[in-house]
Amino acid sequence: MRTVDPGTGTDADPDFDESPAESESKPPPPARRLLVVCAVAGFLLGGGVLGLLWGLSGVHAGALEDAVAACQALDRVGELPDTSRDAQPALTPGLSSERLHRMVAARELAAAAAQVNANYQPLADQIDGVSRMVLSLHFNDISGQRHLTEAKEICGRI
Repeated sequence: MRTVDPGTGTDADPDFDESPAESESKPPPPARRLLVVCAVAGFLLGGGVLGLLWGLSGVHAGALEDAVAACQALDRVGELPDTSRDAQPALTPGLSSERLHRMVAARELAAAAAQVNANYQPLADQIDGVSRMVLSLHFNDISGQRHLTEAKEICGRI
């Protein structure tokens, strides 16, 4: 069948006379197919690299390592003054900021270990008691000194 192009009045190309069924069954142009293949490959490659980096990042560090690190941080705080036996302590001794930071680190590491494994909850509780004593600078706190002794005992068993 011949068609006439209404704009020019000439015969139209028979290629313009396509039925809707023919256009749906045509495969997409090669450029789109290549684009889709590249996008899927990039997604898979990116997901694989991300998974590899996540697996190697140490996200799955165990509770034991955190508990050991908490004990090491507590040990690095050093000797804490014990003024609990003094009836009237003259001056409350101060601590350097490095020692205070190590005390906070010990408390956080012990809490992280206890969150992963409930067996480390006693260590977290004892170190938390010590950190409260240290951060308040009340070294005459008898319970704080008891927490320090028990935390060192627990660390000795780990």
